[in-house]
Amino acid sequence: MLVWAVLAITICVPIAAAAASPLLAWRQPVYIIAGFAGIAAMALLLLQPLLAAGLLPGLTLQRARRIHRWIGGALVALVVLHVGGLWITSPPDVVDALLFTSPTPFSAWGVIAMWALFGAAVLAGLRHRLRPRLWRRVHTALALVIVAGSIVHALLIDGTMETVSKVALCALVLVATLKAVAGARAWTIKRR
Repeated sequence: MLVWAVLAITICVPIAAAAASPLLAWRQPVYIIAGFAGIAAMALLLLQPLLAAGLLPGLTLQRARRIHRWIGGALVALVVLHVGGLWITSPPDVVDALLFTSPTPFSAWGVIAMWALFGAAVLAGLRHRLRPRLWRRVHTALALVIVAGSIVHALLIDGTMETVSKVALCALVLVATLKAVAGARAWTIKRR
């Protein structure tokens, strides 16, 4: 129970801190929803490597990976909501970001992470058509791009997320991802 409680707190604190941000007072509802979709996606990103590697107590590896797939779908939906909401509030900014011509560096990192996420989702749909080792390597590589791009994207934005909780969440996402990748690599080497 302790692990689950800490995980829930780790996910909820950045969201609650962002909800208390004074910067929300001047934003349109669509912009706020889009922003919170991005924050929720970052929080859920913490669960993905933990689930994929079977590191959460009380879950079998099979059940954890089934939840991993569902959260992957939720991440795609949240990113579409994030970008779609930003499109509604400022189409030129989204076009600049998608074309990598935006003057804000965080935009490029977000777009890179977004395309890697879409690629990982498509790859997940093709899992049974590819060799398992190839699928695992490409999916893991895309996951690393998603995590790196999302972390840099979040850290470069000076917005509604509170700084300390944002940095802590990003650090935990990175640690969880590296642990999962290192564990999977060690397991593969041991199996050989």
